[in-house]
Amino acid sequence: MITLGLISDTHGLLRPQALAALEGVDAILHAGDIGKPAVLEGLRAIAPVHAVRGNVDRWAGAPPETLTLCFEGVTVHLLHDLSQLEATASVIVSGHSHKPVVEQRGGVLYVNPGSAGPRRFSLPVAMGRLRVDGVHAEAAWFELDVPPPRQRP
Repeated sequence: MITLGLISDTHGLLRPQALAALEGVDAILHAGDIGKPAVLEGLRAIAPVHAVRGNVDRWAGAPPETLTLCFEGVTVHLLHDLSQLEATASVIVSGHSHKPVVEQRGGVLYVNPGSAGPRRFSLPVAMGRLRVDGVHAEAAWFELDVPPPRQRP
């Protein structure tokens, strides 16, 4: 069995809670809007990283726009914005919306781990895990334990 840590939309913020949540994974998939290369360096200290570029990732040497990977016979397609999907795979991992989702549609598992970066609106600060065992894949997202946003007076 392989366990993949799923993270997206860090926007330059690599939270200690995210690093702790990734401990013990076999690899990390970052679905874009990384923010700065230092985020990937921090993730690589935990496990091998596969990342794609998001709409804010415009630095020289930024990752590719999409990646298709295979883990134990399960094909995983990684991209930032699901609306730009042009590939087929057993599992599609995307980001961009900041809304965590895990759903099956037409025999494909779609996963958006949400945003692990700065909190946006009332959306949770979240990540995900993908477990692959042979040709079976299952995913879940979870909220990170971060302080609530400050209330304005």
